[in-house]
Amino acid sequence: MIQVTERAVTKIKTLLQNENKSGFGLRIAVQGGGCSGFQYGLSFESAEKPNDEVVEIDGLKIFVDAMSKSYLKEATVDYVESLQGSGFKIENPDSTGSCGCGHSFSV
Repeated sequence: MIQVTERAVTKIKTLLQNENKSGFGLRIAVQGGGCSGFQYGLSFESAEKPNDEVVEIDGLKIFVDAMSKSYLKEATVDYVESLQGSGFKIENPDSTGSCGCGHSFSV
């Protein structure tokens, strides 16, 4: 199932605290769209939905719906900071390509 780096978990917990979202978790989803066919979605959610797989990492709950799970089997979520900017990056070995902007992918 999906992996989340320690750096990403720390950043997510900080964001949840800054937004006063105690008890919330992170939903990671794959949605249709973008120039390559699929895109990732990240959002805060208060509870799991039916058919979600829930992964807990260092006290942080990660929610993944059944459809998205099939696209995220070996994916890793990281948080990166560089001169070009900072943000969450998803490395997905099942991806066969991505668009120029890096926000969508194909399988």
